[in-house]
Amino acid sequence: MTTELQGKCAVITGGGRGIGRGIALALAARGCHVAINYVRHREEAEQTAAAAEKLGVRAVVVKAHVGREEEMQALVHKSANALGSVDIFVGNAASGVLKPITEIDLKAWEWTINVNARSILVGAQTAVPYMRRQGWGRILTVTSIGSRRVFPEYGIVGVSKAAIEALTRYLAVELAAENIIANCISPGVVITGALDFFPRKEEMITYAEQHTPAGRLATPEDVGEVAAWLCTDAARMIVGQTIEVDGGYSLLAF
Repeated sequence: MTTELQGKCAVITGGGRGIGRGIALALAARGCHVAINYVRHREEAEQTAAAAEKLGVRAVVVKAHVGREEEMQALVHKSANALGSVDIFVGNAASGVLKPITEIDLKAWEWTINVNARSILVGAQTAVPYMRRQGWGRILTVTSIGSRRVFPEYGIVGVSKAAIEALTRYLAVELAAENIIANCISPGVVITGALDFFPRKEEMITYAEQHTPAGRLATPEDVGEVAAWLCTDAARMIVGQTIEVDGGYSLLAF
């Protein structure tokens, strides 16, 4: 355990499992207290919180549907009340309807955009006043290569991820002068429960394994390490960037 983020307090949406868990535990390993958000999988959130506490920090679990504005706001405030502040906001929670873009209806559009992108806007707007009180803050968002490249049935999710990247850049420019730094992380194919929703799951994994120059897929722990480092002052001049954590997968043209 290191102390680079000693005493800082973080909110991680969808922090109970997968990439969110990896980020939460990497922050905790650097001395950061964590609020683990969940909406359905409470047991996994509690397990992640328990693992964080073993690292010597405080951890709480907070249920909230991040696609609903009032619940997203309540998540940030409850976390601040429990931990003492919100210094780091991680917009990791994701959902979406996997269909061809020509078959997406308004309900699917709103669901996907609200959970993936609007939640980050609302969460950041709610967290920034806490950061301003401390004169320090970090906003991290999670996107995917589907924001820039086209995958079957990923259309509306890809649109929401592109919105996340643009939103992160605007937050970064508006807030950097206040020592509130925003960046985006783009993992490659990471084997988590989220892949179970993809009809071509096994094909995706096999292709990624064969086309990742590093020779293996990135893990939630890999993503967490990069996320935690981006929150440290060592990374304070990285502003508004989308950082690929994919072992070089996105570099290949074929």
